[in-house]
Amino acid sequence: MWDLDTVESVRQKLGELTDLHGLRRIFKEARKDKGQDDFLGNVVLRLQDLRCQEDQWYPLEPCTETYPDRGQCHLQFQLIHKRRATAASRSQPSYTVHLHLLQQLVSHEVTQHQAGSTSWDGSLSPQAATILFLHATQKDLSDFHQSMAQWLAYSRLYQSLEFPSSCLLHPITSIEYQWIQGRLKAEQQEELAASFRNLLAYGLSLIRRFRSVFPLSVPDSPARLQSLLRVLVQMCKMKAFRELCPDSAPLPRLVTEALRTGTVEWFHLKQQHHQPMVQGMLQAGKALLSLVQDIIGDLHQCQRTWNKIFQNALKVNLFSMAFLELQWLVAKRVQDHTAAVAGSPVSPEVGESLFQLYVSLKELCQLGPVPAERDGVLALDGFHRWFQPAVPSWLQKTYSVALARVQRAVQMDELVPLGELTKHSTSAVDLSTCFAQISHTARQLDWPDPEEAFMITVKFVEDTCRLALVYCSLIKARARELSAGQKDQGQAANMLCVVVNDMEQLRLVIGKLPTQLAWEALEQRVGAVLEQGQLQNTLYAQLQGALAGLGHEIRTGVRTLAEQLEVGIAKHIQKLVSVKESVLPEDAILPLMKFLEVKLCYMNTNLVQENFSSLLTLLWTHTLTVLVEVAASQRSCPLASSRLKIALQNLEICFYAEGCGLPPEALHTATFQALQKDLELQAASSRELIQKYFCSRIQQQAEAASEELGAVTVKVSYRASEQKLRVELLSASSLLPLDSNGSSDPFVQLTLEPRHEFPELAPRETQKHKKDLHPLFDETFEFLVPAEPCRKDGACLLLTVLDHDTLGADDLEGEAFLPLRSVPGLTGTEEPGEVPQTRLPLTYPALNGDPILQLLESRKGDREAQVFVRLRRQRAKQASQHAPKPGR
Repeated sequence: MWDLDTVESVRQKLGELTDLHGLRRIFKEARKDKGQDDFLGNVVLRLQDLRCQEDQWYPLEPCTETYPDRGQCHLQFQLIHKRRATAASRSQPSYTVHLHLLQQLVSHEVTQHQAGSTSWDGSLSPQAATILFLHATQKDLSDFHQSMAQWLAYSRLYQSLEFPSSCLLHPITSIEYQWIQGRLKAEQQEELAASFRNLLAYGLSLIRRFRSVFPLSVPDSPARLQSLLRVLVQMCKMKAFRELCPDSAPLPRLVTEALRTGTVEWFHLKQQHHQPMVQGMLQAGKALLSLVQDIIGDLHQCQRTWNKIFQNALKVNLFSMAFLELQWLVAKRVQDHTAAVAGSPVSPEVGESLFQLYVSLKELCQLGPVPAERDGVLALDGFHRWFQPAVPSWLQKTYSVALARVQRAVQMDELVPLGELTKHSTSAVDLSTCFAQISHTARQLDWPDPEEAFMITVKFVEDTCRLALVYCSLIKARARELSAGQKDQGQAANMLCVVVNDMEQLRLVIGKLPTQLAWEALEQRVGAVLEQGQLQNTLYAQLQGALAGLGHEIRTGVRTLAEQLEVGIAKHIQKLVSVKESVLPEDAILPLMKFLEVKLCYMNTNLVQENFSSLLTLLWTHTLTVLVEVAASQRSCPLASSRLKIALQNLEICFYAEGCGLPPEALHTATFQALQKDLELQAASSRELIQKYFCSRIQQQAEAASEELGAVTVKVSYRASEQKLRVELLSASSLLPLDSNGSSDPFVQLTLEPRHEFPELAPRETQKHKKDLHPLFDETFEFLVPAEPCRKDGACLLLTVLDHDTLGADDLEGEAFLPLRSVPGLTGTEEPGEVPQTRLPLTYPALNGDPILQLLESRKGDREAQVFVRLRRQRAKQASQHAPKPGR
């Protein structure tokens, strides 16, 4: 590349001179040869590196330090030769020859890829592209004619060879971009229009058979169908298509009709495929069931995959169209089949086939639009009425199958717990599965008619409850069968524990029926049909009856377990009271506690918590009963009572089990509290009982509501420095007239009780007052006594008011008790100051019924006890002779 140098005169150059730099350049050029061009650079290319067509920029060379960048040169190359003259080129137009050549090359490419088990991506090899380019260039074919030839070749070969339809998009786009109708001859226009019509017809035929042409088992089928629809949509949008095929219907309408026709054809093919070889009611039912299941599967595919493709490409709702077509076809055949079955007895096999068909039709209907979105009535509406005659056989079949499973499960059960955490056996698991299957069948049935649905649910509940009771009978018989040959009673107890746990597990399962059978939803459905409370009176009554029966069976089993343990408990308690006196009570109860610990630990391991609690309750009640009986027989033996008392305390701890056993409210029953009180008394010594007696009399006096026997007024204090108890007896009032003259001769006897605490202190007496019911004694008594015995429970000052009789024994006016521990001077360390008066109501001792006196009386060998009882009986006898009449 050169810079052309033109010759200019000196006059012209001087005319352009503007500065010294320009003058220096003129001198430089003057030294050059006239007419010499400037060298800009060159490009050197190897011919063998050139392709048939090149179009790019090449850098100018050489690059030197003076000229590191000489610029670039834009070159275009085309390789053309004119020495080809075949028969085809002489007899046919160049366009046609190019079309045939392209078809041959594409066919060859597709065949080569199929032989190598690969799919052709639509691109020609470099050699084929070179040949086509050379031919187009040689024959001077325009880009439009090349695109048209490519369209015609690809669209024809697509109908016979397998390659991606996306290969058609490029020629479609090229034709649309360059389309001018006038540039085509008439025969070319007809050829192009025919290619449009042929491809459209072929595409519609593929769409009609899309289920077999584009199977989902082939991963790229959705993409292939989507590509075909895109080609058809683009083709129908072309200006060329609209001008050359003006009578063509809209593509969505054509596709919808093709899909409808294809759906019907597919249905008939499937029906023919499932046609049974042997004609019969059972075979026909199975064939129809298989057909319906295939239809459901196809609709699921349409819903999940195909509908989205057609909706996005053409706004065509394939799923709705297919559902409407198929449900009419299915309804006619199902109605014919059920009508034929109704005319003959239904065998169990046919009934099962009908039930599966019913369930499949329900699934099919659920795929359809909801009633609010429908345009009209569906052929499958109310299809459940076709199966109504078969419902009783379905219910009977469900019960029969469940009963057989229950019997088989019990027969195979070895009554061994499934594990440490699962305490029931295999039959309970099988029964739960069986009941779950019944609930599943009920949900599958889900009868639409509310009133009939209620009756069906009643039948399901009745059968389930019946199976539960049958299971109880079978599992108990199984336990007796397995334990018949067992010599070890512990093994029999193991089996009984498992039986109780199985029935408890069954009760839990039965309790879930309202949820499993959806009673709340049923109640809402039948609310307008049934009478108020009918569902409660029927379903819930059945359920409560079954639960009550199971509860009775469980309690019977627990009762049996308890009876086995009660014998051992009673035996150990009986042995407890017969142990030698030299054995400590804590050691005497060890055999009983070890027996209970072993047995209860074993039962806790083998029984569920609820039944274990029931067992503990029974055992606790029985243990208390035995203790009461034994305690009654040992009333006169404090040592035995002491052992029983300690046993009761330890048994309470054992049954409580640190919160894991019975709660305190279940342990502390009225029997327990009475027994605890009795044993406290029985275990006490005679002197302790005498102290308790005086404590109880003090309590009774404090609770007295009136002074109908009169009262005494005293001032009592204690001087610790002198160890003296000072008693000022002031007066008595409102005494009873015990003499025949309507008056009394009262005096007061003062004693410190109990006598064993104050053995050296003799009783004191006041002066006797004649004929005075309100005597003023005003006498002072002092008792020399230490403070310690005065502070004990039951220590008291006994004030006995007597009526003096000259000839006979003195009569008892009443007695009052002053607890010494509350006396001023004993309650603190300081000396008493002003001592207050204390008014004490008079009371009578009870003649009979005092438990402490009865207990003391039973101790025949205790002289002190007998003396005390005899004295108190005499006082009670005196009191009974002058008991006041009501209303005094």
